[in-house]
Amino acid sequence: MKKPLFFFIGILIIASCKNVAHQNAQNEYVNITGIDSSIKPGDNFFMYVNHIWYDTAQIPPSQAGVGAYMFMNYPQRLRLQGILDSVSKAANTMGSIEQKIGDFYASGMDTNTINQRGYEPVKPLLTHIDSINNTAALLNFVADETKNYNNSIIGFYISPDNKNSSMNIAHVSQAGIGLPQRDYYFSTDSQSIAIQNAYKKYISTLFQLTGTDAATALKNGDIVYGIEKQIASSHRTNIELRDINANYNKMSVATLAKRQPNIDWNNLLNNIGAKTDSIDVSQPAYYDKLNSLLKSVPINDWKIYLKAFTLNNYADILSKPFVDAGFEFNKVVSGQAVQQIRGEKIANAIDNALGEALGQLYVKKYFTESAKKRSLELVNNLQKAYAIRIDKLDWMSDSTKQKAKEKLFAITKKIGYPDKWRDYSHVTILRGKYFENTVSAASNNYQFNLAKLNKPVDKTEWFTTPSTVTAYNNPSANEIVFPAAILQPPYFDDAADDALNYGGIGMVIGHEMTHTFDDQGAQYDKDGNVKNWWTKEDYAKFKAKTQQVIDLYSSFTVLDTLHIKGAMTVGENTADLSGVAVAYDAFKMTKEGHDTAKIGGFTPDQRFFISIAKIWRVKMKNEFLRLWINNNPHSPPVWRVNGPLMNSPYFYEAFHVQPGDKMYLPDSSRIKIW
Repeated sequence: MKKPLFFFIGILIIASCKNVAHQNAQNEYVNITGIDSSIKPGDNFFMYVNHIWYDTAQIPPSQAGVGAYMFMNYPQRLRLQGILDSVSKAANTMGSIEQKIGDFYASGMDTNTINQRGYEPVKPLLTHIDSINNTAALLNFVADETKNYNNSIIGFYISPDNKNSSMNIAHVSQAGIGLPQRDYYFSTDSQSIAIQNAYKKYISTLFQLTGTDAATALKNGDIVYGIEKQIASSHRTNIELRDINANYNKMSVATLAKRQPNIDWNNLLNNIGAKTDSIDVSQPAYYDKLNSLLKSVPINDWKIYLKAFTLNNYADILSKPFVDAGFEFNKVVSGQAVQQIRGEKIANAIDNALGEALGQLYVKKYFTESAKKRSLELVNNLQKAYAIRIDKLDWMSDSTKQKAKEKLFAITKKIGYPDKWRDYSHVTILRGKYFENTVSAASNNYQFNLAKLNKPVDKTEWFTTPSTVTAYNNPSANEIVFPAAILQPPYFDDAADDALNYGGIGMVIGHEMTHTFDDQGAQYDKDGNVKNWWTKEDYAKFKAKTQQVIDLYSSFTVLDTLHIKGAMTVGENTADLSGVAVAYDAFKMTKEGHDTAKIGGFTPDQRFFISIAKIWRVKMKNEFLRLWINNNPHSPPVWRVNGPLMNSPYFYEAFHVQPGDKMYLPDSSRIKIW
């Protein structure tokens, strides 16, 4: 099933004969041979460290990029595939997590059965759509499918109330489009037009695969695209979606029912099982538009739209022709040359569907308690360094500093894996039933989330799996989370010295802490409520500094004339800038941070910055880079290195950066926020 788009294992070794082995491991880990001395560090530090690797690295045909960061999930999937291969061949107790994920994997790998079934699994849904003859019946179908996470025109979910973070409430957000975001429907550059045409062709192909003649299928593609374009006109842009207050609009269901009578909110909420008298409508203009379209678009066109959305949602779990059609479209969007191997794809699907079940086996095999302990030590050291930095700020008043430190020390730290695991006892998994297994897991996930409605927030819950190379900050819970999978090289390795670990996972930790104080996080208080804790004067100074970040990153050219979207990436860029700064301060609190001894010809400070460049070592296809710029709130990897470093005075000292170097900024132009 289609899932929305969008970091690390280390082993703590304690031994009495540590010194020699530790030194050798450090020398090996630094990989001095990868440095390109023909490039001045002050001209392009990313390439100074990564150029030799970059020129020789081959992007696997099944991927859109290679290297660290999100592309580390490629080797992670191979690890998971190894676990799944083993479990699927074992004799497992019925109902155990091993049975569920083993049989799920076997069902997904059974392509003969999947191909023989063709589109038979979705025929009942298509027949149901054929029987729709009015708006009420249309919305009933939408509600039924919402409970399987086939979200078409209603973007329903449960999460904390922005103004009362201890309680979960109902939310609805803009939905209804198949392209990544609204601008794809209105852009007229050649790449966007190619994507628009590929999307219409894909929709037409889906209809042809269910027996529709070619001419009608082409017409259907145009109808679906036309409806989606009307919907997209009401969507907010990615930049507008960053406005927390504008995207919080809690109102009574009674008010909604009067404002948007064609949606029939009372019946809709009842059908999806949501018993509530109020709801946060994140983007009201979308639902106003939907209310209008439900009346103006003919019911037969809506039926075509629902068929297209349903086929698209389930295409990945149907027979090969459907999977191939989806890939041909994705190839235009991302540049990926060939499809992922089947095992990798199914491993990813199970990680999404039964992530904490698979996570238990992953942690048991690849993560240690000592790694968790060492990682927590790093987090605590960064937290101490952050507090010192707050005390030294020259632009913030003492009263706001006090509140900032209260928020800093109220952060909940989650390392490795959850303290308690999800219960998947209500998920039914059978061999030979890949479609049904996927729907069962999706339905269970929906019910799991629905059960939270109007209940206190469970602050032990995780929103990623232990095996995903990621990290995140959840402002409504004031927490930072580092799954097991990010706690491995190049981010963290106990065999490496402090310089490399503080430059690696230290930057990531500092980055996530800074999200507590970025343009969005700064609007939440220490308890996770959207509530002002700033003086008016301090917040005005803070906004001026974030505007500096927007202006600087907007000046960076990524591809041809394509620039970073500074206003869309400001939160992540702020986190990168301050993440490097606080990681460096924490590093200087260690014994090695005061040392000048070289390893592999590099001082501790130089190794710290080299590590930063290595953790963002990524090479990607131009098509995927364009997709990234338009949709990803992070800057491309090269600017996650060069952007922060050109603002760090300690980088200038470590590598003797001088006026005339391409990364040089005069001291007065360097940005310091936190």
